[in-house]
Amino acid sequence: MILELNNVTKLYRNGRGARDISFALSPGEILGLLGPNGSGKTTTMKAIAGLVRANEGEIRVCGIDAITQHEKAMGHTSCLIEAPALYEHLSALKNLQMAARFYEHVDEARISEVLEIVEMYMYRNDKVRNLSLGMRQRIGLALALLPASELLILDEPANGLDIEGMVLVRNVITAAANKGAAVLVSSHLANEIQLCATKVAVIHGGKLLGLSAMDDILSEYSSVENYFIDLVSKSRGGYA
Repeated sequence: MILELNNVTKLYRNGRGARDISFALSPGEILGLLGPNGSGKTTTMKAIAGLVRANEGEIRVCGIDAITQHEKAMGHTSCLIEAPALYEHLSALKNLQMAARFYEHVDEARISEVLEIVEMYMYRNDKVRNLSLGMRQRIGLALALLPASELLILDEPANGLDIEGMVLVRNVITAAANKGAAVLVSSHLANEIQLCATKVAVIHGGKLLGLSAMDDILSEYSSVENYFIDLVSKSRGGYA
C-alpha cells in the first residue's frame, strides 16, 4: 500500500474536522474524496501531509508512520493543498527553481518538463503577481509534480480553472496513476470525480459515509452524484 489511514480523527475547537477516517491506496489508484465545502476533505489531507496533527489514528505512507516519522514519509509525498504558496514577486520559473532545491533529483530539465505538462512553459518568465487565478493553480500543480512522488495529494485542483484547465488536471492525474503513483484528489464536484477516479470516498459532516470502486458505483447508480445523494440521505435517516 502507498497510503493507509486507520481511524484518523482531527477535530478543531469548534468541533469541526474529520472523524474516524479509514481508507487505503495502492499504486495506480485514484481515490476521489467527494464532499461539500467544510466536510473534512482538506482536514484529512492536511493530517496526511502533517500540516495538522491528528488527534487519533494511524497514517502510513509507503509503510512509514507519517506521524512519528513525518519527514521520511513526506519524502514519498507531494501535495497541492488549498491555494498554492507562491512568491508573488518572482517568476513562475523562479518559484519552481526555489522549490527544486529541496529535491536531490529535480534538475532544470524536470522543471521545464512540468511547466510543459501544465502548459505554462511559455509564461515561465512572467511574475506570479501578473498571472490569473487559473495560471497560479497550474503553477501550484507543477510544484506538486516536481518530485514525481509515489503519493500525489491534490486538494480541489480544478479551482479557478476553465474547461481546458479541468481537462488538463484530469489528464495529469491519470498520467501520474499510469506511472504507478497513488493519487488522492478532493472535489465538491461529483462529475469531476467521476471523470478521473478509480474509487470514491464520500465525506459529509466530518464522517466517511461510504467508499466504493467506481465500477461498482456506476453498476448500481446512474452517476456518482446519485451515489453521493443516496449516501447523504441515508445518513440523515431518509432515502434518496
